[in-house]
Amino acid sequence: MEFGEDAELQALRETVAAISKPFGGAYYTEHSEARKPTSEVWAALAEAGFIGVNLPEEYGGGGGGIVELAAVCEESAAQGCPLLLLLVSSAISGEVISRFGNEEQKQRWLPGLASGAHKIVFAITEPDAGSNTHKIATRAVRDGDDWLLTGQKYYISGFDEAAAVLVVARTGTDEATGRARLSLFVVPTDAPGLTTHPLPVAAQVPERQFTLFFDNARVASSALIGEEGDGFRQVFHGLNPERITGAALCVGIARYALGKAVDYARNRQVWEHPIGAYQGISHPLAKAKIETSLAALMTQKAAWVHDHGLPAGEPSNMAKYAAAEAALAAVDQAIQTHGGNGMAVEYGLVPLWGLARVLRIAPLNREMILNYVAQHSLGLPRSY
Repeated sequence: MEFGEDAELQALRETVAAISKPFGGAYYTEHSEARKPTSEVWAALAEAGFIGVNLPEEYGGGGGGIVELAAVCEESAAQGCPLLLLLVSSAISGEVISRFGNEEQKQRWLPGLASGAHKIVFAITEPDAGSNTHKIATRAVRDGDDWLLTGQKYYISGFDEAAAVLVVARTGTDEATGRARLSLFVVPTDAPGLTTHPLPVAAQVPERQFTLFFDNARVASSALIGEEGDGFRQVFHGLNPERITGAALCVGIARYALGKAVDYARNRQVWEHPIGAYQGISHPLAKAKIETSLAALMTQKAAWVHDHGLPAGEPSNMAKYAAAEAALAAVDQAIQTHGGNGMAVEYGLVPLWGLARVLRIAPLNREMILNYVAQHSLGLPRSY
């Protein structure tokens, strides 16, 4: 078994880190407090070709996979500036359109995704559906050559930064199972009948959340991705990359928080020795380091499995679970290590705690991951 990374991937990590470093913790804290998009670091990474590193070369991408995109997510976060929209724009939307889009859709959307010129966010969540995809109420019906979408989407990240949104909608019912037939549509953010409302959240992060309202929102037939009714399969092809890149983001957050905590523990001296000499400080940080390293390994495995076309559900879910737990624990311990300074704006830890806490809930909460592992990995009866 090969556990090392090749020189090309190591160079990718080093270059992303170097580009992201000037946009570190202070930059992220400032943009988090202002709820202002981190456009500058996005543009810098895009100019170097890393926003679309996983997209096909013929459309301007880097020709890599989720292994490479996960590295971009991790290394930018490890410099103190995690980019949440990489999870939905490059990972979900980029992967779905690359795999299931027709040539016209690929030509229209992939070059902009690859260059970073535009973003496509993802709309699956609804107020009454939760994690139950089969309960999605947003509907799409044909109207001549067009489609009309009606319904509501909830907690949609980054809509204000996007050119389009990839919408999951019902287009009928499967007669055999009684379950919804799902389809995916690329809906321009200025589509007639689509309105939005900002959704205030307490977590201080740059990316804003929105509720979307579709009132017979009209889109052309060309908005449908792939075959009508094939949305369930398409969604899950995108959700595994989202969980893997989400895990990578968490690993990067944990690395950054640990670095800040260790530096502080080495230099902060209250009594005779630096506080890092005391086991009450050093042992929790050592534990966080171990948990972060384990999460990183699982994330790398999940990315490799996905890129090799193997079943990626189990490793993707496990990576997301482990990394979110590790990130939250690492940031919390970094705050504790700093004492009162951990809450100070200048140290920039509280916004990262907020994002880590969000990532413990989304894009899939820890309880549903545990349900998945109990059912699919352990063979226990389904509880829901």
